Amino acid sequence: MLPRVRALVPAAGQSVRFGGTMPKQYVQLLGKPVLSRSIEAVRQHPAVVAVTVVLAANDRFYDELVRPVFPEVSTTSGGDSRAQSVLNGLQYIRSIDAQCEWVLVHDAARPCLAAASLADLMLHGLASEHGAILAIPVTDTLKRQQEPGRIGRTVNRSGLWAAQTPQLFPLDVLINSMQAAVRSRAQPTDEAEAMERAGFHPLLVQGSSSNFKLTCADDLPMAELILGRNEFSKEKS
Repeated sequence: MLPRVRALVPAAGQSVRFGGTMPKQYVQLLGKPVLSRSIEAVRQHPAVVAVTVVLAANDRFYDELVRPVFPEVSTTSGGDSRAQSVLNGLQYIRSIDAQCEWVLVHDAARPCLAAASLADLMLHGLASEHGAILAIPVTDTLKRQQEPGRIGRTVNRSGLWAAQTPQLFPLDVLINSMQAAVRSRAQPTDEAEAMERAGFHPLLVQGSSSNFKLTCADDLPMAELILGRNEFSKEKS
């Protein structure tokens, strides 16, 4: 029997770097909002029984653009940081589903998650008490800035990985880890960092460079290319 997994999609950000008149999670991507694509992506595995989206308190777009297509997806309100928004979502999931064992946290702006990558993460992560994240080894040469516009030194990239989402953890363990991080005002940039601070060592599961996070408007053509290719492949099969 598959364990009970719920997906959590934090979508309370304001996307300052993306520009435009709406947050990037609502920008159209091949006829659907980016957030809708990300919701579809995390539902590709049979163990994921439900999805919860965390929204900004002043969200003006979800009810119009996403909820009519996904009426079964639950929503809750975020906080003043990503960490607080995720914690709000985790606590909401615990309040509505006492049987939930694991949570799969996925960025709203990663619409190109492949089913194969999700399957690998679930296979390895569910077998680890510390959970797991998708990530890719760093291949570029890394430079640390010494002062604005000048190189201080080259950073050894050996053993360095770029973290992605989804990130998969036991629900109660992640709640405790996020609570500790929020109390300490640590502001972890992802859920794995909160787990690390609590003494856990999640697995690194190799993902794909196609599972990138939309940061600026220039990223949209690449996402369209990847999703268009994936949809063409599904039609042929």
